[in-house]
Amino acid sequence: MSTAKQHFKAGESHGQGQATAEEWMQSTKDAANATKDKTADATQSATESAQHGKDQSATFIQQKGEQMKHMAQGAVDSMKTTLGVGDK
Repeated sequence: MSTAKQHFKAGESHGQGQATAEEWMQSTKDAANATKDKTADATQSATESAQHGKDQSATFIQQKGEQMKHMAQGAVDSMKTTLGVGDK
């Protein structure tokens, strides 16, 4: 084989190897970006879920507080009636 053909084959092999390496690099970048996007989406979802849970907890506690207040007022009214000091 002539020297020119050997150089040509070597250059061709080098070019193909470089193209393959660039494809791998791009594939790796794409996978990293996809992972980053999925992580961001999961973080956003977790944040929204936590906020929703917090809101539900606050509503639940407020409702239970109101129920306890009404029960206590009912007990006070019942005692007043029993003792005869209630408003007539």
